[in-house]
Amino acid sequence: MRRPAQAGASPADEPPPEESPASPPDEAQESPFALVYGQALTELPQDLYIPPDALEVFLEAFEGPLDLLLYLIRRQNIDILDIPVAEITRQYMGYVELMKVARLELAAEYLVMAAMLAEIKSRMLLPRSAEAEAEEEDPRAELIRRLQEYERFRSAAEELDDLPRVGRELYPAQLEAPQARVRRLLPTVDLDELLLAMAEVLRRADLFESHQVTREALSTRERMSEVLERLRDGGFVPFVQLFRGEEGRLGVVVTFMAVLELIKESLVELVQTAPFAPIHVRLRGDELSGETE
Repeated sequence: MRRPAQAGASPADEPPPEESPASPPDEAQESPFALVYGQALTELPQDLYIPPDALEVFLEAFEGPLDLLLYLIRRQNIDILDIPVAEITRQYMGYVELMKVARLELAAEYLVMAAMLAEIKSRMLLPRSAEAEAEEEDPRAELIRRLQEYERFRSAAEELDDLPRVGRELYPAQLEAPQARVRRLLPTVDLDELLLAMAEVLRRADLFESHQVTREALSTRERMSEVLERLRDGGFVPFVQLFRGEEGRLGVVVTFMAVLELIKESLVELVQTAPFAPIHVRLRGDELSGETE
């Protein structure tokens, strides 16, 4: 149900008022009910025609018959414990008739409340003796209880609606975190693991050992240059691939000493992808960047 606010006819639908003779002094005191083109009207013209759809009724929403009753009571500053049922019933039925005229669909609960008000009004109009009046409960008691309960719930709903709400008063801040790049830390190569790799290379070299009368002189410096040349591409080279088994133990020792010298001079570094994984050799970052330039 909705609350009526104002109703008015469009000035374009009304003809200009005709000049009427001077009104008697008592009629001059009468307040005009409308202003058309700046002229005050105290009575409707006889030839006035108002189309059926010319009047528009502006309404405020009611949430039910109890809301309408509470509105009527509060508007007149009536004590809710002492409701003048006859006057409130008259006003309530006036609103119901207004909704019928405005072709609004009435809910069944509004008609039930109208019947309840009519019953309370008729019971209060019936004559009762003093003894019966003292024993009988006030016919308005049930209505008053329902109005008080509705008013409490409506106040609680308004307080909840006034609380800050996400999406209305509160807007959560959203910030996307920058994409994190995981840097994998490589484990350090211990000397024990290096010696184990050296032992494995010596074992393989023994398989290619041959009896030769002459031996070729090997230089550690030359082998250092060969290792650097092999690592020039900047990739990882397995440690065991730096050795040539056909050179025998002497070649393995010379290559191993060359690798140690390169590590000592910070020209190469040893890398493992995981503990106890195969050892790889590569140029250090500064050496690699210098060669690239």
